[in-house]
Amino acid sequence: MDSPFELAHAAADHIARATGVQQHHIALVLGSGWGGAADLVGETTATLEASEIPGFSAPAVEGHVATIRSALTPDGKRALVLGARTHYYEGKGVRAVAHGVRTAAAAGCRVVVLTNGCGGLNADWAPGTPVLISDHINLTAASPLEGATFVDLTDLYSARLRAVARSVDPSLAEGVYAQFTGPHYETPAEVQYAKRIGADLVGMSTALEAIAARHAGLEVFGISLVTNLAAGIGTEPLSHEEVLEAGRAAGPRISRLLADVIAAI
Repeated sequence: MDSPFELAHAAADHIARATGVQQHHIALVLGSGWGGAADLVGETTATLEASEIPGFSAPAVEGHVATIRSALTPDGKRALVLGARTHYYEGKGVRAVAHGVRTAAAAGCRVVVLTNGCGGLNADWAPGTPVLISDHINLTAASPLEGATFVDLTDLYSARLRAVARSVDPSLAEGVYAQFTGPHYETPAEVQYAKRIGADLVGMSTALEAIAARHAGLEVFGISLVTNLAAGIGTEPLSHEEVLEAGRAAGPRISRLLADVIAAI
């Protein structure tokens, strides 16, 4: 299919047939550390292998799951839980990165929840700290939009949804997320650069998805889990195992938080 939107509609049609659900209301993209939220959002009524859905493939990163779920929330909403995230560094192209959120929009969702594990630039945010995303800096030199497609990103990350999250947990901090391309971690100099241009968090996902989500008409809620202090901020060497361990340690608490926020939306 030439159009990424045709492919998204094909994926949404497949999901509708396979789950028996004609419309979903909210989508969740679960990054490192956030997978446990899938079990708390509501009753899972269908689980699909991502690789069987048009445009999706099994995730290439340990800590992500290879399924897409349909869940019924306690208030009767339908949640589409996207465990299969494609990262820009996988080399599959920006269309593949944006496919999940475009499919969510085609499936009827009006809200998308984007989560990630990230490096923190604020030494007061210990590993395991959830941080609301208030804005982003896209350092990938790419865009999911093609041609003369002009989209206002002034209020990309919904202030309304951040207020809902703070009504659940008033202690939640917020900050600006900078997406680098990865898969290597940032150097200390790059971290200082990001800090000087206004970033509080650094990672390898989310920003490109958020842009595509806004273009598709979705209201965007972003939340990061600080899994480590970024290079040069902390003293420990960086590793993916550290990211996974921080996610495991914080998983039950942040998953409950996210489920409570979704219930309040």
